[in-house]
Amino acid sequence: MECQDSAVSTVSWLLITGAVLFLLQQLQNRACRYGRYTESRGGLCPSRTAWFLQEAPAFLLPLLLLLLTEQEAPEAPGAPGAPGAAAGRSRPGTGRALLLGTFILHYFHRSFIYAFLTRGRPVPVFIVLSAAIFCSVNGVLQAHFLLHCAHFHDSWLTDARLTAGLLLFLCGMIINIHSDHVLRSLRKPGEQVYRIPHGGMFEWVSSANFLGEIIEWCGYAVAVWSLPAFAFALFTICSIGPRAYHHHRDYQQRFKDYPRSRKALLPFLL
Repeated sequence: MECQDSAVSTVSWLLITGAVLFLLQQLQNRACRYGRYTESRGGLCPSRTAWFLQEAPAFLLPLLLLLLTEQEAPEAPGAPGAPGAAAGRSRPGTGRALLLGTFILHYFHRSFIYAFLTRGRPVPVFIVLSAAIFCSVNGVLQAHFLLHCAHFHDSWLTDARLTAGLLLFLCGMIINIHSDHVLRSLRKPGEQVYRIPHGGMFEWVSSANFLGEIIEWCGYAVAVWSLPAFAFALFTICSIGPRAYHHHRDYQQRFKDYPRSRKALLPFLL
């Protein structure tokens, strides 16, 4: 498949525009209506089913594109982007597979591990559909760019951006997974109560799980160093950053003994 440059650029800028609009909407109103802000009216989907349905497309679609790209690889050897290699039909190189693998790894965890461990509230069907559409579009965007548009030089594997980006991604994923574990441990099965989380990054911020996910995708953007990756990182910041503020304010209103030194999202700053 050839690189669809115009489509990649258009969708990336749509993500950026949507991120800014989403940020403005959340700053003016309350957080998006799921989780603790879910309203009882309207169709609701069980939380485990909801998280699986909305996250799975971002795992399955990139994996499918990766497998199809491998099947299309030409018989003649040649490095991706190298002279003589068939345009858009070269087998994914180490760099492409490594970066796409980080994206797939995150959504494998969200779809097949987190989704079946969560003890959250039911999610409105509209939110599930919206998230599934976003994950589908973004999954195809990131996979198509890495498999058919990205070009890496031989020295790329030793580039500081790759090392720093992957370390950030790994650090963010560890924070995110550990924070989710802390939040789950606050509830017994079937409980819908809220308690003050402690441990890990929760000692510094109210939304350590969101901080971890933001670090993940900022690391991914640094490692990939592309418009689609930066657009996704910006969308993540603009969508869950304000939600972290709403969570922080909600904790302060619920608990009179909530730690005053704890920030919403960024330790010591915000």
